[in-house]
Amino acid sequence: MIRFVMSGARGRMGQMILNTATLPDFKDRITASGQIDVGDDPVSQIQGASVMIDFSSPANTLAMAKLCMAHNVGFIVGTTGLTSAQKAEIESASSKIPVLISPNMSLGVNLLFHLTGIAVSAVPQADVEIVELHHNQKVDAPSGTAARMKDIVKEKRNLAEKDVVHGREGLVGKRKQEEIGMHAVRGGDTPGDHTVYLFLDGERLEITHRALSRIVFARGALQAALFLSGKPAGIYTMNDVLGIANA
Repeated sequence: MIRFVMSGARGRMGQMILNTATLPDFKDRITASGQIDVGDDPVSQIQGASVMIDFSSPANTLAMAKLCMAHNVGFIVGTTGLTSAQKAEIESASSKIPVLISPNMSLGVNLLFHLTGIAVSAVPQADVEIVELHHNQKVDAPSGTAARMKDIVKEKRNLAEKDVVHGREGLVGKRKQEEIGMHAVRGGDTPGDHTVYLFLDGERLEITHRALSRIVFARGALQAALFLSGKPAGIYTMNDVLGIANA
C-alpha cells in the first residue's frame, strides 16, 4: 500500500483526490496518510508518506519541495501559475528526490500533448491554432494546459513567444504561417476543453480533449503517485506514467 500526503487538502482538487483515493480501483493500492493546508503542521503530516501530491499555490509549492527533500518524499506538482524561475527551483529538488510536474494530470490530456507534438512535426506547413474552454470562475488565461500545448508547438516549430497571437481584433493583416493562435473561452461550469487545430489547404485536423468531470485530474494524480513511489531521484513526466516516449 502506497501512502501519500495531500498538499492543498482543503481545496477543490485536494478534496477530489482524497475522495477518489477511496474508490474501488484505488483504495487497495494507495491511501492518504496526511493532509496539509493553511494552518496545518506539514512536518507532522508528511510522516510515513512516500509521495506528496501538491495542488496548492506557487509559494506553498516551493516550501513543499524543500520539505519533501528534507524527508526524502517524492513530489508531484499539479499547481499551476508557476513562473519559469519557480519551476526551475522545484525541478532542482530532483537531484535528491523524484519530481513530476504537470499542468494537467489527466491521462487523456497528456496523450493530447503527445499527439500534438507528433502532428505539428508531421505537417510543418499547417497553420496552428489552440482553443481552450473553461468555467466562468477560472481566473487565468490561457490555461496551463493550453500554455503547454503552445510550448510544444514552439519547440517543434522552433518558434518564439513573439510568434504567439492571443486572440485577434481589428485590421491584423494576413495570418503568418509561423503564428500560433491562442484563444480562451469562458462560461458555465465547463471543467476544461482543449483543441489544437492544424489547417492545411483543403483539410483540417482537430485534436481535442474534453474533461467531463474533474475526477479525471484526480485519477491522473493518483496514477502518477503510484508510478513515482519508490523511483530514484530525477525528473519524470506524465509520459513516463503513460509509458510513452516523448514525441
